[in-house]
Amino acid sequence: MAKIEKYGAAGVYDPPGYSQGIKVTGAQTLLFTAGQVPYDAEGGVKHRGDFKAQARAVFAAIRALVEAGGGTLDSVVKITTYVTDVRYRPDFRTVREEFFGARGPASTMVEVSALAHPDYLIEVEAIAVI
Repeated sequence: MAKIEKYGAAGVYDPPGYSQGIKVTGAQTLLFTAGQVPYDAEGGVKHRGDFKAQARAVFAAIRALVEAGGGTLDSVVKITTYVTDVRYRPDFRTVREEFFGARGPASTMVEVSALAHPDYLIEVEAIAVI
């Protein structure tokens, strides 16, 4: 069974909401997800114009993929998030906390000029240790 330890380091800012470092020992399986976007059941865009709803749909997809691979959201050690407007950051943090709790996985957010569809506001990829 893998042991996942969230940690910080002296002299490195310890932000609320995510961990600066994750140490994994005894890992057997690594799971990598593709970037998840707010697909509807037919592959179209879900929740056009609603960032929080899109973020919830994206994290629900990540949860489903990780659970299908044998893990839980606690197994997720790193997420990389792409947003079309960094001003969504406070809403993102609220939704991330709904799924991961107050101390989520290591996290990176990048603002991009566009995603694969003009109505996507967010895309998230994850790495989990099972």
